[in-house]
Amino acid sequence: MGLFSFIKNAGAKIFGKGKTTAEEAAEASAEKAGKLVNAVETLGFEVLDLNIEVNGDTATVWGEAASQEVREKVVLVIGNTEGIASVDDRMTVAVEEPEAQFHTVEKGDYLSKIAKKYYGDAMKYTIIFEANKPMLTDPDKIYPGQVLRIPVLED
Repeated sequence: MGLFSFIKNAGAKIFGKGKTTAEEAAEASAEKAGKLVNAVETLGFEVLDLNIEVNGDTATVWGEAASQEVREKVVLVIGNTEGIASVDDRMTVAVEEPEAQFHTVEKGDYLSKIAKKYYGDAMKYTIIFEANKPMLTDPDKIYPGQVLRIPVLED
């Protein structure tokens, strides 16, 4: 899928404070990568040979996702984490499917407004909500800077 950009200081706070020396920075990067792997695994996403590396504010992810949906959700979990500005997605998928679009939430956005923009129907907000579970637990709890999956509508 490629390299995705995120807002570095928006998102879930799963990292601790940064280190200053090169050795401590390398340890901090390994710790961040481990926490990201744990976050992905905790959500139950099926990724064979999941591997994440963090270098500064960029996370690189490898592995084979069970589906395109899982692949996209893994990218979102990683990218919607405070301290991560971009995700270099090097995953493959077991089953090829159409890629979803991504939307960065802006101040004043809500799911029905986003649904109206992408689908022409505000009532299709539930599709966006479902497409972003389990990261979203409530359709009213989105925040500026968060990136959401906007799946392709099936006919």
